[in-house]
Amino acid sequence: MARPNDPNPRLITQAADLAELCERLRQEPFVTVDTEFMRERTYWPELCVVQLAGREDVAVVDAQAEGMDLAPLGDLLADPAVVKVFHAARQDVEIFLLKFGAVPTPLFDTQVAAMVAGFGDQASYDSLVRALAGASIDKAHRFSDWSARPLSAAQIAYAAADVTHLRRVYTSLRERLLAEGRLDWVAQEMDALLEPSTYITEPEQAWERLKPKSSNRRFLGTLRAAAAWREAEAQRINIPRGRLVKDETLLEVAATAPETADQLARARGISEGFARGKSGASLLEALAEAKKLPEEALPMPLEARKGAGASPALVALLKVLLAAAAEANHVAPKLLADTEDLERLASETDPDIRALSGWRREVFGADALALKHGQLALGAAGRRVRLIRTE
Repeated sequence: MARPNDPNPRLITQAADLAELCERLRQEPFVTVDTEFMRERTYWPELCVVQLAGREDVAVVDAQAEGMDLAPLGDLLADPAVVKVFHAARQDVEIFLLKFGAVPTPLFDTQVAAMVAGFGDQASYDSLVRALAGASIDKAHRFSDWSARPLSAAQIAYAAADVTHLRRVYTSLRERLLAEGRLDWVAQEMDALLEPSTYITEPEQAWERLKPKSSNRRFLGTLRAAAAWREAEAQRINIPRGRLVKDETLLEVAATAPETADQLARARGISEGFARGKSGASLLEALAEAKKLPEEALPMPLEARKGAGASPALVALLKVLLAAAAEANHVAPKLLADTEDLERLASETDPDIRALSGWRREVFGADALALKHGQLALGAAGRRVRLIRTE
């Protein structure tokens, strides 16, 4: 819900109006940004609406309006003098990377900042708006068809609210983090979001998201080839990967390694037409190439990459230390380390994990290493965990 002093949102449907708006916003210290897009029917997100707000302007840009030229928006997003503020930026940034070939910079993600400020793991936008802007979000149009035209007045108001309230969320978080000396922590977190590779799925790595439990490297090699084919083919024809071939079907194809269209058609979820068509033929070619790979070229099982198994007891101790560090520093535990980080820390001599670098090392990583090497013990002090130095 908007406050009385919030400007009414303006719908932008003309390229000239967008250019004029972006030129004004380039005089601002920061601009809040959000998008509405559709992805149910396509691999690549279909940008429908862009919301922008400065101190005075609040605008909803119809990205699909006839003759709309988004180039001025690209210039604004690339302007180093204007901070671009998002909440949960990854999907929005992916869209702009695809559209303009660059990640918006400088960038500030209020969800990440909220984790640093002690609002818990992946704080929702709704909860931050309530806590920091004293407002509430109308969720009625969260699942609107944003590709339908014309946009309704209710859709425009809903879209504008995201960037209107985000201004107060950003300024409140920034003031809080500045007072606590933690703006540098957030800046370190933004480095990953500024890296284009964060948003690009390489076909050769696509098999890993299926998290296969098998240790059969020949099967994993076939699965890698099938998953890489699916990713590239879904990108080529621009449909969701799961609509092209479902995960469970892909796993079955990798397990049976069909060599002919008849064999491929026997897999559950593969139609006769698909098996005998262009996509089926290219999948069979990918599988045939995988069969030629020598043993040393096959992928290692995901579990094997972690090295020797971690001691469950040591991992449990590290989890206690993690909770204590998060509590003492008022940050979300997930921001310091996840379960995989703790398992690698427990089992590897010199793991390359985020918990051992930057501000995380100061807050948690150094103590975690000390605990692992017997230089630190854990005890209780009333209702809190106490760290006991043994050396």
